[in-house]
Amino acid sequence: MKLSTQRSRVMLLSAALGVVLFIYIIRLMQLQIVQGEEYYAMVNRGTERSQVVEAARGEITDRYGRPFAVNRVGWNIVLDRAFLEKGRENETILKVINMLEETGESWIDNLPITEAAPFQFKEGYEAEVARLKKFAGVGESATVDDVLYWLTTERFHLEEYAPEDARKIAGVRYEMEQRGFSISTPYTFAEDISITTATKIKERGFELPGVDIQESAVREYVNDDLAPHIIGRIGPIYAEEYQDLKDKGYAMNGVIGKEGIEKQFEDQLRGQNGTRQIYLNSQGNVVEVTEGKTPVPGNTIMLTLDQKLQQVAKDALIQEIQLLNATAPVGQGREADAGAVAAIDVKTGEVLVLLSWPDYHLTTYNQDFSDLLKDERNPMFNRALMGEYTPGSIFKPTVATAALASGEIDESSTVFCGMKYTFFDDYQPGCLSFHRDINVITALQKSCNIFFYDVGRRIGIDRINYYASSFGMGQPTGIELPERVGRLSSPEFSKSVGETWTGGNVIQAAIGQKDTKLTPLQMANYTATLANDGKRMEVSIIKAVKDYTREETYQEHTPSIRQQVDASQEVFDVVRRGMIAASGAGGTSSATFGNYPISVASKTGTPETHQFPNSTFIAYAPADDPQIAVAVVIEKGWHGYTGAPVAKAIFDEYFSLNATPAQVPPKGELLP
Repeated sequence: MKLSTQRSRVMLLSAALGVVLFIYIIRLMQLQIVQGEEYYAMVNRGTERSQVVEAARGEITDRYGRPFAVNRVGWNIVLDRAFLEKGRENETILKVINMLEETGESWIDNLPITEAAPFQFKEGYEAEVARLKKFAGVGESATVDDVLYWLTTERFHLEEYAPEDARKIAGVRYEMEQRGFSISTPYTFAEDISITTATKIKERGFELPGVDIQESAVREYVNDDLAPHIIGRIGPIYAEEYQDLKDKGYAMNGVIGKEGIEKQFEDQLRGQNGTRQIYLNSQGNVVEVTEGKTPVPGNTIMLTLDQKLQQVAKDALIQEIQLLNATAPVGQGREADAGAVAAIDVKTGEVLVLLSWPDYHLTTYNQDFSDLLKDERNPMFNRALMGEYTPGSIFKPTVATAALASGEIDESSTVFCGMKYTFFDDYQPGCLSFHRDINVITALQKSCNIFFYDVGRRIGIDRINYYASSFGMGQPTGIELPERVGRLSSPEFSKSVGETWTGGNVIQAAIGQKDTKLTPLQMANYTATLANDGKRMEVSIIKAVKDYTREETYQEHTPSIRQQVDASQEVFDVVRRGMIAASGAGGTSSATFGNYPISVASKTGTPETHQFPNSTFIAYAPADDPQIAVAVVIEKGWHGYTGAPVAKAIFDEYFSLNATPAQVPPKGELLP
């Protein structure tokens, strides 16, 4: 009985063990066979990382689709924190630098300290130096040696390296920290490297852990010195900028528009980044990549500029300045060294040309920065939008309009010009010629100062400024870029600078002198308003905003009138006749337009400055059916007519006067 009971227990236990073993076998089969692939993938993946897929930046073109800023495929060297061997960062960085130096290529280094001994803070980098000192935790009075000691000894431990190598490594390490280098934020070491260098780095990957080559979209500027002040540039996001940008989806190692259209239309150009998931095994190798959110490229910004017209204007301006340098007498134009040109479509307010010279190359901006700062001509200054110039005699059509519209004169009214204005006992300015009795048309033709002194005095500064303001002077033009608005001469301004307003100030203001300042774009807009019988159009440099493929239009320029000048058609007809006379025989620009096949209305100006007089010139054509208005400023150009050949070159191109019949496109056809 006892033996039977024991046998029963053994059999029961064996059965139970058998059931458990069977369950384990079934479960093992499930894990290995049914769910084997799933669990193998889970084990093999090891680490999962999310990576940003950058969207292509939108392109910038002219009105006909000719490119200003485009994208092309390039290769970047990227450091990945996850695989960069800890404790060997400096060694790895120097190896990459040496490889780049062997091929003559550069890397990103924004440390504002010179690369070679004796080390100094870079000139013109005051803001960057201040940022560096703050990063180092040293005072404002700290020397470059103080900062370098902190970087190379206390921060990055570079004592074992030669001074110049330590400086190079410190430049990279500093930028890495500024760009938020971390597991989730790779660091772009060098951009747009050659395929040769990319291949070498790939081949030596075993000794460069954490160094990778990534395909990227490289911003490329076509004709990069044609409109640099307008197109602008992109640049890295700095730490202090990132705080305001991170909520907008920017990565700390991203780029952003810094100037010009690139900056003003950043939201349209940047696109929407995508994502992908990267799975790594325990050895750190990529075993799977899954696509997440698809990147959406930025929009195309189509400008109103005409590239060909812009190039013609630039060439003509440079040629005229060089001619003055070579042939003009000393003190009478030989010193000319800079200028600006603006041209506007009279009917639409669209900007066709917007040029500032000297200029610079967008592609080599960073490398050239120090030299650009040292250039006394200030090539980085946007004269067309930010330069405020005394207009001189190109202001006279404003006074003519005001006097005619107010009834103070009509086209037959005359003023006696005896070369000196004697109304005031204590101030008697002169005129360059003896014009005798002269009416408004001839006064515009000859640019007689005496006529406008007298008429300006009679109508007064308030009426002058009322019309000047209506023509857009001292007012924003409406352009979608930052601009200065200039100012008008007035008792209020004189008081603000501690001067007493006198009757002499009024007559100086009447010939475009005293305190009146205009930008070249305002001059062109004013000219277009004269041409358009007082309709001042909203100025625009944006023709359209389209999707990346240019198939869908999101925004398109619609012409709009900003203001109507308070004057009759008869008034504008009289002023037009005076400006046409200025272009014809005996006029101030007759040497250029006397025999021109198209009727041109023009006005010259020779505004006085503290040094040499500038040259200002405005014109529109055809005078009887205006289509295009032009303004030219040549600094130290002396005579107003020196800008006329620049305007003529623009008219020649615009009206296809230099083209053969085969080169003239049918009306309404887009230009190549």
